[in-house]
Amino acid sequence: MFERGWLSSNNVLLFDDDGSATIIDTGYVTHREQTRELVRHALQGRSLTRIVNTHLHSDHCGGNAELQRAFGATIHIPPGHAGAVARWDEDELTFVATGQQCERFSYDGLIEPGSEVRMGGFAWRVHAASGHDPHSVVLWAQEPGVLISADALWRNGFGVIFPELEGESGFAEQRAILDLIESLAPRFVIPGHGAPFTDVDAALKRAHARLDSLSASLERNARHAAKVLVKFYLLEMRKVAMRDLIDHVAGARYFRVINERYFRMPFDEFVRQQVKELVASGAAVMDGDTVLDSGG
Repeated sequence: MFERGWLSSNNVLLFDDDGSATIIDTGYVTHREQTRELVRHALQGRSLTRIVNTHLHSDHCGGNAELQRAFGATIHIPPGHAGAVARWDEDELTFVATGQQCERFSYDGLIEPGSEVRMGGFAWRVHAASGHDPHSVVLWAQEPGVLISADALWRNGFGVIFPELEGESGFAEQRAILDLIESLAPRFVIPGHGAPFTDVDAALKRAHARLDSLSASLERNARHAAKVLVKFYLLEMRKVAMRDLIDHVAGARYFRVINERYFRMPFDEFVRQQVKELVASGAAVMDGDTVLDSGG
């Protein structure tokens, strides 16, 4: 498992006895060359034959095209966005909505919820994991008790509940996937971001508390999402002039929706407020009129 941080999702490489390998999720597009070399080194002459995506947010599928070019691997995705990938509809795929980017790729197969996928010598059950993303899945190997949880469960929380930003259901679906994970009782969880962990009950307790807090206030969930989108861009750019940051997020539909639906502030003022809160939390630094990622 390659722990990648917050701009790129973790990558999980699974080896089969026949010398083939599967990778789960491929990180963000700006890290694609690094991802390719990490995979090449870990393969040690084996063949990467398959790429599996838990969902199609940009930080989980941005290396798909590069790994397919480098290794000839086939790409397998959850079915919900299959049409959008075929048309390469960047709005439906949320790349426009988030102000993020992804190199175009095509898919070769689907991983259907309720099915099993054989990887790394184990059978992995595919479970739907709506909430953070309506079309996400998690992967459960009962024999070793391992869950690849994507952004449905981290050690300290879970991914932004994006559907709720536009008035669609997401909190109930997130609660359902947390309940499913509790019923599976995994021994070991590999999340989409952050280190793997075994203290699953404690993580679930924190996630439920976080979900209770967000679902109690739609504005709190929206403010959290806005800061996450700004922070992601800072992780990508490292530093950016405030005016350029405002121009960038103005092109991200989610950011406009958040302000228009929940806050109704002058747009410049709204963006500056998110930056101010990130600075206060230690997640960003101001240098004159330049915003820098703090690494926090």
